[in-house]
Amino acid sequence: MPLSPTDDIVGPASRAGVGVGAFNVVQLEHAEAIVTGAEAAGRPVILQISENTVRYHGSLPPIGHATLAVARAARVPVAVHLDHAQSTDLVHEAVRLGFTSVMFDASTLPYDKNLAATREVTDHCRAQGVWVEAELGEVGGKDGAHAPGVRTDPAEARDFVAATGVDALAVAVGSSHAMTTRDAVLDFALITELRASVGVALVLHGSSGVSDADLAHAVTAGMTKVNVSTHLNKEFTRAVRTHLGAHPETVDPRKYLGPARDAVATEVAHLLTVLHGGLG
Repeated sequence: MPLSPTDDIVGPASRAGVGVGAFNVVQLEHAEAIVTGAEAAGRPVILQISENTVRYHGSLPPIGHATLAVARAARVPVAVHLDHAQSTDLVHEAVRLGFTSVMFDASTLPYDKNLAATREVTDHCRAQGVWVEAELGEVGGKDGAHAPGVRTDPAEARDFVAATGVDALAVAVGSSHAMTTRDAVLDFALITELRASVGVALVLHGSSGVSDADLAHAVTAGMTKVNVSTHLNKEFTRAVRTHLGAHPETVDPRKYLGPARDAVATEVAHLLTVLHGGLG
């Protein structure tokens, strides 16, 4: 199946009022696991590569090309997305490689500078047919900062989307990145207000800290793209620890990375079902 444009996945989901899972790739096993889980669930999925992961690998092409190859071999629609890019050079490189969407994150800048930088990125990407996500109202948790009180203002969000021309907006509604417990308290009324204020898909970052029930509620309230990373990494690491604990003599990484890959695939299939309205 050819690589899917992100809008072909997010657009129909937004109109149908269902969620789309966007899961972060750290290494090849993550990409394989995410696609396997999506195939098991029979749902489309978005594979995300963050700027932090690019830094870990040393450059974008190795992990980028591998992820694109996994996406193209999938039996369900799969898009490949650049997540939390603060570098415009990295955005341009992702577009050249064939990514179908980017998330440009200038949320730490003052509003006017965020708007100007995002508009420039949107103009470049739109000319290449690439979908753009931006962030307004900084989502906490990056690099250890936790800012649960930050919220996106609906009127400001409406003006920002109109001025930048972005296709989706990541908003701060109570979640935080890198949470290892699933007890975030979301502001569902704010989600609904934001959905009514802007004409583009809303994106929930920091979704690893949100329970299944609240993920389903967030989608009902108006979220469409739901980003998950830490929660899957917990499943991956748990499976590795379990295998090595039972088999401490293991030296072949395939022996423990295989079960870790399977654990992530199982959780991806579950989460995609939850986001599509499949919660009990």
